[in-house]
Amino acid sequence: MTVTWQVDGTPGGNANSLGTIDATGKYTPPTAGTVGGSHTITAVSNADNTKSATAPIGVTDLTGVYAYHNDISRTGSNIQEYGLTKALVTSSNFGKRFSCNADGAIYAQPLWVANLTISGTPHNVVFVATERDTVYAYDADASPCLILWQTGANGLNSLLPAGETWATSADVGGCGDLTPDIGITSTPAIDPVTNTIYVLTKSKVSGTSNLHQRLHALNLLTGAEKFGGPMEVQATVAGDGDGSTGSPPKISFDPLREAQRPALLLENGHVVISWASHCDFSPYHGWVMSYNAGTLAQEAVFNTTPTQLTPNNGSLGGIWMSGDGPAADSSGNIYFATGNGAWDGLADFGDSIVKLGPPIAGSFNAASFDYFTPINQDALNTVDEDLGSGGLLLLPNNASANAHLLVQAGKEGKIYLLNRDNLGQILCFPAGAGCNGPDTQIVQELPANTVGGMWDTPAYWNGNVYFGGAGDNLKAFSYSGVSGLLSTSPTSQSSTGAFGFPGTTPSVSSSSSTNGIVWAMNTNGCGSLGNCGGTGPAVLHAYDATNLATELWNSSQGSGNTAGIAVKFTVPTVANGKVYIGTRGNDPGSGTGTVLGELDVYGLLP
Repeated sequence: MTVTWQVDGTPGGNANSLGTIDATGKYTPPTAGTVGGSHTITAVSNADNTKSATAPIGVTDLTGVYAYHNDISRTGSNIQEYGLTKALVTSSNFGKRFSCNADGAIYAQPLWVANLTISGTPHNVVFVATERDTVYAYDADASPCLILWQTGANGLNSLLPAGETWATSADVGGCGDLTPDIGITSTPAIDPVTNTIYVLTKSKVSGTSNLHQRLHALNLLTGAEKFGGPMEVQATVAGDGDGSTGSPPKISFDPLREAQRPALLLENGHVVISWASHCDFSPYHGWVMSYNAGTLAQEAVFNTTPTQLTPNNGSLGGIWMSGDGPAADSSGNIYFATGNGAWDGLADFGDSIVKLGPPIAGSFNAASFDYFTPINQDALNTVDEDLGSGGLLLLPNNASANAHLLVQAGKEGKIYLLNRDNLGQILCFPAGAGCNGPDTQIVQELPANTVGGMWDTPAYWNGNVYFGGAGDNLKAFSYSGVSGLLSTSPTSQSSTGAFGFPGTTPSVSSSSSTNGIVWAMNTNGCGSLGNCGGTGPAVLHAYDATNLATELWNSSQGSGNTAGIAVKFTVPTVANGKVYIGTRGNDPGSGTGTVLGELDVYGLLP
């Protein structure tokens, strides 16, 4: 039977706005006008024009997901998703499409790039990094899985020099936060202009305790090293803090102690990297370093706790943020949150939100330096209730007197709304010395337990901020572009039960301001790692972004939708009608599984 094909009711469609469809049913997106959008394909019987069939199709103009949580503001939103609508994300239409095996656990968020020509053929590509220091480039749509290139395979550039292997939890003192392998933990960053992916590896000389951390710049099309890389991470700052040596005293970066969990930031030609530790094993400090994206030369170094001016001995102050990375504004200023540690408001900034200016003349521009420290910093430090356990995001500019805001929450479950042009420093000095809260010098503070303890990063979409605290439901708060304030209580929350530790970092997909879907993963079954609730699969949930009480779908529904075993702090990536999540395959964290890493891909069912 022959048919006539239509696009949105127009036979054959058109090239400008609808896209065209030929006699075989092959659809070609529009080449002009509005490229992204949703369309309806109709096949009308030529023998009986009363008989027809329709199918929806989404055309994305998204060029890529190049960074953790989608952008350098860390909003977590893809507003160019036209294939996944609330009407289609149901148990009958949506599910697991395929999986790709990897050689190790996938903690880094998968990154996605459209229409890359590799070996002469265009592909949408998803990039995955593992704890065994391997980077994979998978065809983002091919089932069964198709590896386009893989570092260390078939003679391709290995990220492990001869005589080295990835590190292990035993190497770093038996810390159970990452087991058993420690290689690439942070989310890389992609430069689409130069077709480069930046990756930070951790490795050791086999049979020794000699560890290395290196910054790699890899060709997106081949996986080969670029710009003379890799660059060994080394740094020294003046200071008599924990672990200092020499006279005058100095503190040197320790590739053994320092854990590089926060996502990389690529901003205006700078690769910004930050560190905390493995299990608070001292001595360690928070570090921030900037490298030139084109040469990999080190440009600036900042240490969060270099001095002994406080009883805390110039220590800790790690940059944790549960996988979130430093954020950057349009002027190149860099923002991050620190955990417990020394604080004096002069050189030591434990439990603080810090703003650094862009690198200039060998250091971060001191003229832009600013910070916020909550009034109860001393109490937070005493009971290990880190401010910096949660990541921060930069909110869209608003029409209020405080036009440039950021939002963050830590283990207390307090929500802080700060003016990026004046973070507020601290209400009383020294911190905790008989002062009473709240922190009235900042734009807004919602009290403790407003959300569950945050080992997560909030997301923003269309006037809403979404928080997924541990032991709490996913919650939405409204954000007013007029007042520049958050609602003081949730406007909606999920009704499917609380997310166990570590909570969830949500991602949002939408067609601009419509069809908003919040994607959230329950990773409480994250293997043999500390604080996890046993061993179990990651469970992907989809909620109506305008009312979180409406769950559209989750991967526990139906058969064949089960993901691999969960890893902490992982984030779903939504692109071009699919959702990508990283797991540890069937390995509980002991290295005994037959599949040590797995990328699970969800989408509309055939």
